[in-house]
Amino acid sequence: MSNPIYAVGDIHGQLHELQRVLSLIEADGGAQARIVFLGDYTDRGPDSRGVLETLIEGQREGRPWTFIKGNHDRMFEWFMQDYPRHEAYLPVNLYWLHERLGGDTTLASYGIDFSGRSRMLAVHRAARDAVPQSHLDFLARLELSFETDDLFFCHAGIKPGVPLAAQDEEDLLWIRKEFHDYEAAHPKLIVHGHTPVSSARHYGNRVNLDSGAGYGEPLSAVVFEGHACWLLTETGRVPLTP
Repeated sequence: MSNPIYAVGDIHGQLHELQRVLSLIEADGGAQARIVFLGDYTDRGPDSRGVLETLIEGQREGRPWTFIKGNHDRMFEWFMQDYPRHEAYLPVNLYWLHERLGGDTTLASYGIDFSGRSRMLAVHRAARDAVPQSHLDFLARLELSFETDDLFFCHAGIKPGVPLAAQDEEDLLWIRKEFHDYEAAHPKLIVHGHTPVSSARHYGNRVNLDSGAGYGEPLSAVVFEGHACWLLTETGRVPLTP
């Protein structure tokens, strides 16, 4: 039987939910459980800073954790550059600090008050002063994907028909409809988040773990053994099947 590997869906600043599912994982697989985090650690929830600090601390302790980059993590990373970069995938009327995207709550977790009347330059300067370099380094080093013999982990999904090794960063971070509508088998079972669903769901060729933590819903953690997988709950494993 394959060694268990755990995956955690989009966290979106929900520190208490992260702590809850880490406890579930440790109860199931021990303190050294292999975990893949699927990205979107920040935005919308109240404690993006605390989430990053928890993940960075686990990394420093040498835990076998892998961190995938989400589109929200890249927006945060790009805002923090010397000259903020705008995400071209967004509609022209949206930007990272807009309340729909949640960058405002991320900066609030670092003690920065942003309102629509604030001057962007002043907010950017305050953010550059407030966000620790270790958090910026963490964002910069996030991986776009991770794979095992049976599984391919990414944030949003893949472009069907393109070899896994040739997937484009934009698709790995942003794809939705083309990936969701594809029902045939992929080279491996795709494990992803990015698009909220009511609960973690297995579609046969992919497993979506974004259960809406960014909107106050419970965070999901799943354990895989080969292709088989189970949702972790307070009462134990629950089979997750197509």
